[in-house]
Amino acid sequence: MNYTEVLKMGFSLNWSARDCSSCERSNAKELRDGGFGTVYYGILRDGREVAVKRLYEHNCKRVEQFMNEVDILTRLRHPNLVSLYGCISRTCRELLLVYEYIPNGTVADHLHGDLAKPGALPFPTRMKIAVETGSALAYLHTSDIIHRDVKTNNILLDNNFLVKVADFGLSRLFPTDVTHVSTAPQGTPGYVDPEYHECYQLTEKSDVFSFGVVLIELISSMPAVDITRHRHEINLSNMAMNKIQNHMLHELVDPSLGFESDCTVKNMITDVAELAFQCLQYDKEMRPSMVVVLEALKDIQHKDYIKDKEEINISADDVVLLKNDPVPLSPDSALNWNISTSSTSNGSC
Repeated sequence: MNYTEVLKMGFSLNWSARDCSSCERSNAKELRDGGFGTVYYGILRDGREVAVKRLYEHNCKRVEQFMNEVDILTRLRHPNLVSLYGCISRTCRELLLVYEYIPNGTVADHLHGDLAKPGALPFPTRMKIAVETGSALAYLHTSDIIHRDVKTNNILLDNNFLVKVADFGLSRLFPTDVTHVSTAPQGTPGYVDPEYHECYQLTEKSDVFSFGVVLIELISSMPAVDITRHRHEINLSNMAMNKIQNHMLHELVDPSLGFESDCTVKNMITDVAELAFQCLQYDKEMRPSMVVVLEALKDIQHKDYIKDKEEINISADDVVLLKNDPVPLSPDSALNWNISTSSTSNGSC
């Protein structure tokens, strides 16, 4: 259904699609309130549950964002992107978008919001969220689309914690014959690529930076911005870079994840933190692509850390024996040991 068609399916809210101004007087269930509009819960006449986004103001800027979201979502199909069912016609005084309803809140809700509970979101689930979000963003980038507002509030979860990335009002179709697009900085504080904010040059690496912040949120359970923190740590990205650089990752990680008690979790979190560190580089050229980030996350998710730990322990025992041996190590033996330790260091505690 395109912009010029009336949403013939209809939806049973306490306000009518024919009189959109009654939204303000309705008792419709409000799901969330964002920077560009309020999202309500509804039910289509065929019984499907939906989320209805009502944009705040019917002005040129809002119409542009409305059309942008419709244009992008109608051309995309991915299991980790929210589906657009339809939209209201030009004859309506309001701008309404009708999406599939995702019932389990946002990642932000579960990390540091109303649904946050210690231990309720174990690290394997967080890894799954990271991989599925990365998959959605990699798909967008291969489709020449930049999301521009990647954040945990825009990552929805169903009852099985399946990810649905949402909110494409700021997204930009990226021309295939240029390296960047110059545009005024937009996005959410704490997630905005600092180089983009400085140079006004939008690239897919801007999404990579924002995703790096999401990864840090997943391992820390902290919000991207918190004015109650020390002034140098108000932005989570700044705090994370400092902690990782100074080998203080344990001060950043959510204690409920088992970082200090579970070697596998500790090594997985360390690898995720190192990947996030790459994503958060100031120079966009130093950041990996989303495709590379996704592959790295999948490797971390499926890596056998226990096997790696056994290998490093065997190598360490051999070193003890060699130290007790009066015969000195040959240069080749020493080289082999250095290669062995460097390739398996992530598998040890």
